[in-house]
Amino acid sequence: MLKIENISKTFFPGTINEKVALHNLSLHLLPGDFVTVIGGNGAGKSTLLNSVAGVFLVDSGRILINDVDVTKLAEHKRAKYIGRVFQDPMLGTAAGMMIEENLALAMRRGEKPGLKFMLGGEQQNKFREMLAELDLGLEDRLSAKVGLLSGGQRQALTLLMATMKKPELLLLDEHTAALDPKTAEKVLNLTNKIVSRDNLTTLMITHNMRDALRFGNRLIMMNNGQVVVDVKGEEKSRLQIKDLLELFEKAAGSEFASDSVLLG
Repeated sequence: MLKIENISKTFFPGTINEKVALHNLSLHLLPGDFVTVIGGNGAGKSTLLNSVAGVFLVDSGRILINDVDVTKLAEHKRAKYIGRVFQDPMLGTAAGMMIEENLALAMRRGEKPGLKFMLGGEQQNKFREMLAELDLGLEDRLSAKVGLLSGGQRQALTLLMATMKKPELLLLDEHTAALDPKTAEKVLNLTNKIVSRDNLTTLMITHNMRDALRFGNRLIMMNNGQVVVDVKGEEKSRLQIKDLLELFEKAAGSEFASDSVLLG
């Protein structure tokens, strides 16, 4: 489903600020894989996600989504393949528009732009059904401006919008990091429900090792722009945090240390 072949990315090459963010990285995801990604500051996690999303182009290598080579496609041209939820709840939605208008836009993701923008009763009923599954009371607030929602409500709405059309690939960029623990747990459980129900191929960056172990069928840990740990299936389900740290130390040749990563 997702094939990343020997990609590299260097920022500010040839300057004093040169930074190798990705180094000859390869990663293949099978259809339905739910992969959690963890690593310290500067490991390359966000660069990996942004490279796949098309925020910037890689220096070398290839990226294929469902056998379509998207390596040189601009971000907006990859939108029909990708759903994405950002760390900041303010991103991913239009604050000045109503909930139903945001959902209508999400339903037309990847389609050619046009002037037609009508919300019929049948479509509104469908939106209410979708929102009711979030269990946040939003099904009765279709006309509410998104900017009035709480961070958790907005992030749940963004998740719904990103998955409405069942994207080829779902990218989750630390999408619960800005939420309080209780709300984060609710959004994570909702994420797991949607991904499992729709069998979505998913790449989720997290700063929490416990969450990385709890969710998904596969876990990768990055260091210095490379994948240094890759575990899946039963092997992943048996891992404890201490086991994961030992795997990292064995693969990277150093202890794992980062203030940005939570161990539990």
